[in-house]
Order: sequence, then structure tokens, then C-alpha cells
Amino acid sequence: MAVVIASDLAKDMAGEPLWRGVSFKLERRDRLTLSGRNGSGKTTLLRMLAGESGVDGGELVFAKDVRVALHDQRPPRERDVTLRDYVLSGAKELLALEERLTELELKMAEGDTGGATLDAYAAAQTRLEHAGGYNWRESINATLHGLGFRDEHLDRSLQTFSGGELTRASLARALAGDPDLLLLDEPTNHLDIESLEWLESHLQNLDAAVVLVAHDRWFLEAVGTSVLELEGGRSRYFKGSWHAWRVEKAQRELALGRAIERQQEEIDRLERFVTRFRAGTRARQAQSRQNRLDRIERLERDPRDAKSLGFAFKPPERSGRVVFEVEDGELEIGDRTLLEHFEFWLERGEHVSLVGANGTGKTTLIGALAGQRELDGGKLRRGHNVKLGLLSQHAEELGSTGTVVEATQRATGLTPNNARALLGQFLFSGDDAEKPLDGLSGGERRRLSLAILVHSGANVLILDEPTNHLDLESREALEAALQGFQGALLLISHDRALLDAVGTRTIALEDRTLHSYVGGWPEYVRVRGERAEAERVARRAKPAPPPKPAPVAKAPSKNEQAKAKRLEKEIEVAEAALKSLEQELADPTAWNDPRSAAKSSARHAEAKRTLEELYARWEAVAT
Repeated sequence: MAVVIASDLAKDMAGEPLWRGVSFKLERRDRLTLSGRNGSGKTTLLRMLAGESGVDGGELVFAKDVRVALHDQRPPRERDVTLRDYVLSGAKELLALEERLTELELKMAEGDTGGATLDAYAAAQTRLEHAGGYNWRESINATLHGLGFRDEHLDRSLQTFSGGELTRASLARALAGDPDLLLLDEPTNHLDIESLEWLESHLQNLDAAVVLVAHDRWFLEAVGTSVLELEGGRSRYFKGSWHAWRVEKAQRELALGRAIERQQEEIDRLERFVTRFRAGTRARQAQSRQNRLDRIERLERDPRDAKSLGFAFKPPERSGRVVFEVEDGELEIGDRTLLEHFEFWLERGEHVSLVGANGTGKTTLIGALAGQRELDGGKLRRGHNVKLGLLSQHAEELGSTGTVVEATQRATGLTPNNARALLGQFLFSGDDAEKPLDGLSGGERRRLSLAILVHSGANVLILDEPTNHLDLESREALEAALQGFQGALLLISHDRALLDAVGTRTIALEDRTLHSYVGGWPEYVRVRGERAEAERVARRAKPAPPPKPAPVAKAPSKNEQAKAKRLEKEIEVAEAALKSLEQELADPTAWNDPRSAAKSSARHAEAKRTLEELYARWEAVAT
């Protein structure tokens, strides 16, 4: 049964049509990705589905008792509550279900076993089981861990968290209530790669319909099962993966271009005829041709299609072979050690990806390489003729005073006309160049930083999350430019499509040091997966046999000997049960989703605990 059906939806903004004729149907496990330029109405559609924005035309029909959860970029309103309480506030229905089940159990214990009571109890129990049963809180904890929170974060007030952490808390809250329809606006923001991979797996196994907006191409391809394209006030629905839609769209645009060319040829032919025979014996035929011209509905491209980012780096000056080299390095923040005893090197022409979980020290490391801070230990050597270009995560290098063109002149030394010519390549044309810096959007600040970086002529680029706030087209333009860059590149990014396209070596921050892996992102993922599998195999190995009792001066009594033999038999049974369970849990389906994973973990932990307790009892008796 469909979770939601949208029929011929219409929406107006400020009295003007935003879009018309939007239609789609979503069932459980459908995951619809929304595509469209900024301002095309993607977030508006999400809020319409959430009931926060009205429908100006058409119809929205939801399944009975449907549960809807929305995650968007608005920060939490509550700030004086703990992370635990904030996330649990997204699961009020589950709390109410527990209370309802308790009430019904009391009624049945008092003798009320009528059909209505039993049916109500079965319905409530089925609903709770869908959310993980009485262990649903453990599922929420697994969600928080998957999104990068630790147990010590749970009882902290929201007032103590950063903006990125609050965004992740909002996402956890939306996931907590076991919704039937999950609405996600940029859910990948502020997630490191480990959390991104967890979220992908979670959504792939979620028994709900999902509608999402994101700019992470890898994420869209992994999660989406269909695409709704919002362009030019209309919509187009495509059943299939993100990549398949991109191929279809490219073919459609190519066909449109050919159709425009053919139509223009026909228009030119008719206009020549009308001009030549407007007067004279063939005037009637010319008028007929003119009527045909008047009826032609001109095919046109969206004028915004011409406004796309496109740029390239000029061939840089040649640097020394080794650009950076760190020997026995250490980095600290306060009394916390981020990295210790690490080696690092970057050579001319290398494109290296720097990866690691949030908070492990990636930004601190590039700050040391760029000379913004000193190492806390070890030696750093910079190569000959290194001309460094740095793009920080939040574009701090731009400052906040003056206009776009003034900031460009400050950074480049260009004349006003030349600065405007440069800015035009990065979509700052006309009055856009006079915008004040403190009024720029995140995407505009990023494009301005890129313009200054391209002009710098740097032969070594250090880029910290360069795709932040960029739309898909701009991300692909940056990707193409970096692929063609002939200098050395050190790249920090959570955009795995960019890492895949650009990186030729991967350096991972693991266990407070650096590990270098030959090859790009796919090779690193393969090696990481092989290592994780080896660790799983090691954990499934048979437990060591109980130690032999040490010699004692006094022999155990007959009762103690009999008790030890009984315990040895119990140990054999417990060992066989653990081995059987581990063989069962070797099946990947036991770990398909957070709920089944939590149950599998609990069963395995209980079996191991039982065996360890038997060992302890046996040792006490035997010795």
C-alpha cells in the first residue's frame, strides 16, 4: 500500500507559480531523491509533505495513521535539554505505546480478555515490534553512535554542542521515531565518511518511504531508487538510480539541442520564403507560411543552463620533487594528543586524499603544513620553490569587509576590470560583483575562494572540504579542474565521488598516526574492508580452553570434584552453544539493520558472558 500519493501538486511563492503538475507515489522502501537548482522548490516540497507548508493545488493523500519525520537545516529550537532527551522527543509515540501496552496488560490481568482489548494489545505490540520491540532505545543508541556521538555525549546539554553536532542531533531525532515517511534535507552535512557509510546502510534497510535532498553524488547513487526532477516550474519523475537518471537527462538534453537546431532550420526556411514572396503572385502562400511561423512553439533551453561554473588551473611553476616531509611528528590540542610518531610526505604532482573521522586532526595537520601553527614534536621540511594555495573549510581567508570585487583585488592585486573578468568565470557578473562579503551565501563564498585560488598560480594546493555549499554542477566543475591540475594536491573531503575522481594516494588518520595506502579511494575501501573481515574472523575464533588448575597442597573434596565435573560438562555445552551461535551470526543477514545488529550483539555477548562465568566458577572449585 502506498505511504503517500501526490497528484498534480501546485505551489505558489509570493503570488507567483513555483511549480505545477508534481505527481508521484511512494511505498515502503522507496527512496525518492529530489533534483533541481537552488530555488526550484525542493525544500518547499519536503515541508509540504511534512504538513508545514500548504498545498495550493492538486492533492496529497497519506496512508492511515502515517508517521512523518522531517530533518532539515534548521537548528533545534530546544537548547536547555540533554542530547538524550532531545532525541527521545522524536519518539513520543513509542513512549506512548509502552504506556498503552502496560495499561492493556493490567486490564487483561484483571480479567478483561474481550476481543477489543486483545485486538488493541496486538496492534500496539505489532507497532512496537516494528520499532525494535522493548529494545527500541538500544536502536536509538545505535543511531547516535552511527552518527558519531559517544555515550558521554548523551547527558550533555544541547547548549554545549557545535552547529554541526546540532545538525547531527536533529538527524538522529528524525530517525528515532520509526517513521513511515522520512524527509531528509541535506542529511550528509557535517557527517564524516564513517557516519555517511552508516547512514547509507541504515536507509537502505529502513522499512519506510524516504524523500531526500543531497549534493553528495556517491550518497545519492547508493541510496536513491528514483528521482523527481524539479526544473522550470515543472517536474519529471524517473524510476531508477541517480546515475541512470543522469545518463537519461544527458541524452534528453542532447536530443533537445538537436530538436532546437532542426526547428531553427525550419524557421529560417519559412522566414526566407515569406521575405521573398510577401508581395506578388505568391503572396497568399507567403501569408500561409507566416501563419505557420506564428503558430510555432519555440523550443528553448532554460536560460540558467548557460550559467554554469567552468574553470581550469594554469600550468604552475615547477617545485622541488619533495613538497612536504614530516619525520616523527606530533600534534596536540591542549592536553590532548591528536597525532604522534607520524611520518608524512607529499611529492610534486601527487594528488593525495587525507581521510579520517571528525576530530582526529585533519584540519590541524594541514594548518601545520601550511605554516599556520608549529608541530608539537618532530621535523617538518618544505621543498624548493613551493608556492602554496590554501582553501580553508569555512573560507576564513576572505575576511568579512568590503565587496566581492574589493576582496578579489585585495587577494590578487588585479585592477577592477580584470578582477571583474575573473569573477565572471565564477558566476559573479554585473551587480553580483558588488555584493558585500558579509551577505554572501555559503556557496558564493566558496566560489569566490576558488576564483582567488585559481588566479594565485599555486603549485601546491591544500583544500579542506572544497565542495562545502557547492551544488552538483559546481562540484563536477571543481572535480574536472582538479583532475587537470599539474601541481601537488592535498585534499580533505567527505565527497567520496571527488576523492574517487581526484586522489591517487590515500593517507588515513588511524590510531593517532598516519597510514599511507597506494591508490585512490576505491583501493583504500577495499583494503579497509579486508582488514575488517580479518578482525571479524579473529573474533569468531574458538575461545581458549580453561587453564589447568595449579598444584595445591590440599586435594579438593569429593563434593568439590563432583561439582567441578558438572561445571566441565556445562562448559562443554556452553562452548558448543557459542560456536553454533557464531556460525549463525556469520550470515550477513543477522546484521542487516541496526535493530537486528543490536539483537545479534546482545545474544553473542550473553553467550560469551555465560561461558566466562562458568570458567570462573570452575576455577574457584578446581583450585
